[in-house]
Amino acid sequence: MMKNPKCAFRLHAVVAAIGVLLAVPLAAQEVKLPPPEHTDPVALAIMKGFPPPAEKIVNLGNLLKYPNSRWGFQHIRELGPTANVWRGRAAISSLPEAARQLENVDFQSKDGQQISVEDWQKSTYTDGLLVLHRGHIVYQRYYSGMRPETPHALWSLSKSFTGLLARILIQDNKLAPHAKVSDYLPELAGTAWGDATVQQTLDMTTSAQYREVFSDPKSEIFPYLFAGGILPAPKDYSGPKTTYDFLKTVKKDGEHGNGFKYKSVDTEVIGWVLSRITGKSFAELVSDHIWSKIGAEEDAHVWVDPAGTVLSSIGLNATLRDLGRLGEALRMNGRINGSQAIPEAVVAELRKGADREKFKASGQNVRAGYSYHDFWWNPHDADGSFEAKGLNGQHIHINPKAELVIVKLSSHPIGDTSFTHELDRRAFAAIAKAVVQ
Repeated sequence: MMKNPKCAFRLHAVVAAIGVLLAVPLAAQEVKLPPPEHTDPVALAIMKGFPPPAEKIVNLGNLLKYPNSRWGFQHIRELGPTANVWRGRAAISSLPEAARQLENVDFQSKDGQQISVEDWQKSTYTDGLLVLHRGHIVYQRYYSGMRPETPHALWSLSKSFTGLLARILIQDNKLAPHAKVSDYLPELAGTAWGDATVQQTLDMTTSAQYREVFSDPKSEIFPYLFAGGILPAPKDYSGPKTTYDFLKTVKKDGEHGNGFKYKSVDTEVIGWVLSRITGKSFAELVSDHIWSKIGAEEDAHVWVDPAGTVLSSIGLNATLRDLGRLGEALRMNGRINGSQAIPEAVVAELRKGADREKFKASGQNVRAGYSYHDFWWNPHDADGSFEAKGLNGQHIHINPKAELVIVKLSSHPIGDTSFTHELDRRAFAAIAKAVVQ
């Protein structure tokens, strides 16, 4: 796909600009992280000065490079085109407060060190943290200029919205999980998804010539990001210019259904299917089936590519408390504020998870025992928890047994969520133990 040597050279430059900040976990271990105690003043100095000095300007070319991300993840709408996700006319779902002092709750890290919830937030570059217990806000904190009304980039946490929408349409008999993707999208008949089923795509057990490796300049993640308008393409880049055009270039690589392999393009395919069968954009579908149903307080928004196609895999931006409302509805089997916002059978399916042996085949040892189903992560733990996750530390963690929802929005310099996975899970468990006592 990248046969032009000049284009390849400039792609190397793009990777160098992003640096190893989004590298695979092994490379991440070698990164020297900036001191977290300096994050707030650094972030607040960016994009100030009217006009700001050149070295303090954030754009799409440097958005993912820390500390630009501290500002940029809260200001995506100012950096490029987005579509609005309307909250609808419903009353705002109440989240009554019952504040608890959780800062000093401590737990043991993997290396045996004691760490407090407060220090965990700092060390993982938290921008906002919300803890709900039985639907009450027991803890909320905002950092780096973030406010309750500030939308934050969700990155791959967006995938879980797409999976939720797909499951709702399956429940409504508008989408058949065992149908071939090409039955809905004949344009993809000769691609990786030509004979893949909808469910295989939802569980990322398709087989495609696509790698999501930020440390490799030849990885297919880059033309995907160029096509989506998330990263500026090298000047002489000659690849696909839109998301749908990029999907048409991805070829099959082996048999489907054998094992899990993380691929953002699977979600873009499902997003395309959802728009095809409903005649609505992903932004409209999120508004119709989720945002207007949960009593969201603020509109959300979602990135669109150069053709105006809404990105269903990495494009959503939303506020901390509205994500908490979604988490609470899912914890309550689809109910929030006395109404059934999401069908109960849909939530049951998300909580079920998938085949752990197929997940094990992915080699994601850091998430041993997990499965991935309808774009949701399931650890199959004793509490029945399930999770939505995104690049640089975005989380919705739902723990039904502890009656707990935790939303964490971050701008960690390491993009790969597995880098802090073990620490985050230990923090979630410590918070669960504290709130149920």
